[in-house]
Amino acid sequence: MLSISRTCLRGIYSCHWNSQNRRPNRACCWLSFLSFVSILALSWMYVCFIAFNDHNDVNWHAFKTLKKWVNWYMIVMVVSAVLATYCLLLLVFGLLHLAVREPLDLHWLHKVFLFLGLLTVTLGTAGFCKEWIEEWQTVYMSFQATAPFLQLGAVVALTLISWLVFQGYHTAQTAASKVFIMLTFLVVSAAVFLCPLAICSPCIANNLPPKPALVGHRGAPMLAPENTMLSFRKSMECGVVAFETDVQLSKDMKPFLMHDNGPSFLLRTTDVKEKFLGRDADMHANFTLQALQTLNAGEWFVRTDPFQSVSSLSKEEKREANNQSVPSLSELLVMAKKHNVSLIFDLKNEKNSTGFHNSDSYYTAETIEKSGISPDKIWWLPTEYRHDVRKVTPGLKQVYNNVQEMYADGGSFLNMKYSFLSTHEISELRKNNVSVNLWVVNERWLFSLLWCSGASSVTTNACHILKSMSKPDWHLEPNMYMGIWVSADVISLLLMFGLFLWQKRRNHVFHQNTSERSVPLLPR
Repeated sequence: MLSISRTCLRGIYSCHWNSQNRRPNRACCWLSFLSFVSILALSWMYVCFIAFNDHNDVNWHAFKTLKKWVNWYMIVMVVSAVLATYCLLLLVFGLLHLAVREPLDLHWLHKVFLFLGLLTVTLGTAGFCKEWIEEWQTVYMSFQATAPFLQLGAVVALTLISWLVFQGYHTAQTAASKVFIMLTFLVVSAAVFLCPLAICSPCIANNLPPKPALVGHRGAPMLAPENTMLSFRKSMECGVVAFETDVQLSKDMKPFLMHDNGPSFLLRTTDVKEKFLGRDADMHANFTLQALQTLNAGEWFVRTDPFQSVSSLSKEEKREANNQSVPSLSELLVMAKKHNVSLIFDLKNEKNSTGFHNSDSYYTAETIEKSGISPDKIWWLPTEYRHDVRKVTPGLKQVYNNVQEMYADGGSFLNMKYSFLSTHEISELRKNNVSVNLWVVNERWLFSLLWCSGASSVTTNACHILKSMSKPDWHLEPNMYMGIWVSADVISLLLMFGLFLWQKRRNHVFHQNTSERSVPLLPR
């Protein structure tokens, strides 16, 4: 059985199914290169996993260029997962070769794949830095949530590979080699065991702030087509305190709901190509509200399945989603008023206006006034003509996307991207009685981190997921974390000491057997 296992190891790693007596050149260099690529691939996989919160941004920007909706980010995730799995499995086989003292002879095909993997990670990182550099802040934030658990994982990994280190120490031929191996290992071990001293996470705390309220980003776009009445109705089932949407003006100066703007603003989420031939590149001002409401704004959702969630819908829900139209702002205001839900929105084409009375702000404020909704249910976010709107429609809750502007205007409500504020800044703002809404938060780990930081509310695509959370996923009391940390370190040290002694004895027995086989038999 042992012989078969060794043969399989040899075959997978080097494609040599027969025992090899020769010692390959630069075998250790290739193992080091394999370890390096494996670490890079695993790190890249972590980055992709963390950035998944904003994956729809990548797909949307790709659509703007290619005019075709494809879930590019999922393709990147799959490729990254395959690469990381391949490298890690190959590394495990390499380490097992060391354990059973098989010659390391990495096959040339594996070497080619490793170089391709290195190229893939390099190009991915370069693209990340060039086109999506702000996402590195998200990766940095993630360590506040995951660092305590990554440290525990590092302790386990260090314990598992320590037996190989000790094997190398006991088989080293010179005292200098022994000192180098052991000194390096001790420095790395000390860094891993003591790094919790440098970990600062808001989720390691005794007192937990209240759970942030949920704001439906374009409704509930994972469950229904974005910015449709069905989507907003679905978000109410999640208990959202506010609807988030996007407002534009039609040709007849009536506000309607649509995220995409500029040329081809209808192409992604409607059937404009079929309904209005040759007009798919038109601007918002080329369509009346009546014309817009003849478009199908839901079929694209069922067809493209942008969040891989359509399969969770019933046949009736799919049928309803497939027949949604472009809603007016008035329709949403009626729903918000009826169910006592607040409303926050962006004005997509405000900067193109030539004055307040010709602006989106004016017609939007007028529509809000006519709806009869309580002014404090409107979270007014657009910065242009803010003071003019305040005169026309007093009582609106003024919301800001800049801390300095908020304080200068005497405000106390902030709406910002989650990565634009540190967890410490969020906590300080809340201590000063500033309401902090953060967008767009879809992943449980991120919601947990912002919950621990004290965020007032979050705008989310995943209200159905976040509503079910009764506590943060990553919350630990300091005493409990210290107990876990110290216990894991002590257990690891004891196991390492046992492995050191076992390797010492194993090496002694190996040399003893070798010596006995090499002694010639004396004639009688």
